[in-house]
Amino acid sequence: MRVRVLRTGALSVRWEPRAAAVCGALSAVAVCAAVLVVGSGEFPISPPEVVRALIGQGDRATEFIVTTLRLPRAVTGLLAGLAFGLSGAIFQSISRNPLGSPDIIGFTTGSATGALLQILVFGGGAVAITTSSVAGAVLTALAVYLVAYRRGGGVHGVRLVLIGVAAAAMLQALNFYLITRAELREGYEAAFWLTGSLNGRDWDQAVPLALALAVLVPAALLLARPLGMGELGDDAAQALGVPVQRTRALLTVAGVGLVAAATAAVGPVPFIALAAPQLARRLTRRPGAQLLPAALTGAALLACSDLISLHLPVAMPVGVVTGVLGGVYLAWLLSTTARKGTT
Repeated sequence: MRVRVLRTGALSVRWEPRAAAVCGALSAVAVCAAVLVVGSGEFPISPPEVVRALIGQGDRATEFIVTTLRLPRAVTGLLAGLAFGLSGAIFQSISRNPLGSPDIIGFTTGSATGALLQILVFGGGAVAITTSSVAGAVLTALAVYLVAYRRGGGVHGVRLVLIGVAAAAMLQALNFYLITRAELREGYEAAFWLTGSLNGRDWDQAVPLALALAVLVPAALLLARPLGMGELGDDAAQALGVPVQRTRALLTVAGVGLVAAATAAVGPVPFIALAAPQLARRLTRRPGAQLLPAALTGAALLACSDLISLHLPVAMPVGVVTGVLGGVYLAWLLSTTARKGTT
């Protein structure tokens, strides 16, 4: 493993060639998958034609299909995958547990509960559903954090995960109850939203998500170094000058904001936040929080899953595809872990 430190005066930057190559490859995969998504549909468009339309050199009909009808879906998928991957890396690092992703510890479920209340109880429109989705994630995270907090000891990873899993189970039960009490049409709409889908996404979802990421992603990346030190343990991190509890609280705010914005845009898409950080670690072969590789892995995974969903014999929401991939991934992970434990 090669690590270089580039210095210019008082500024130093840590440069890891393998991590940089992985990030470049993941970016290329995500962009290529997005281009293929834009070209997929009842009116197929080849990748060169998609690129020409994006730079304004295509015919009028192709440019309309690409930029107006299909590009918002691809952009929303990339941004949502990035947000899920980065949020998963943050919470897995905070909890020091590979199961400590927002879809396991209840934050995504809380976001879904907020949206369902608006869809099934209050009957709000798209803006109200988005607002309620964000509010549900924030309130769930606040409740879990306060219950997990111990005076003098702060929030510890195992306690956060256990309380989050309990909160997720209760909120999931509430979601199912709301659907069973709904009218048929509203229940179908709610169930479809809970699956996670990119169908019908336009700039009304992509632009707010992009604005949220423009604030939250730089904030999270700035805290990457103290986050990595926090994985050494609270005592060791404090000895190195890291304000552990303050850093953890700020990262929790950033992570909740990321998952809330993504869930509001595409619904509670499973698997991405859980698997992207682990895959990023294996690709970079680096321990600790790999925030940028995890974010790019999430974007690539969701874009590729969306491409698969568009080419299935039967049209399915992207959440179904990510759920299947997640099951395969977990089976592989458990078998690998068991094999290592027996050798």
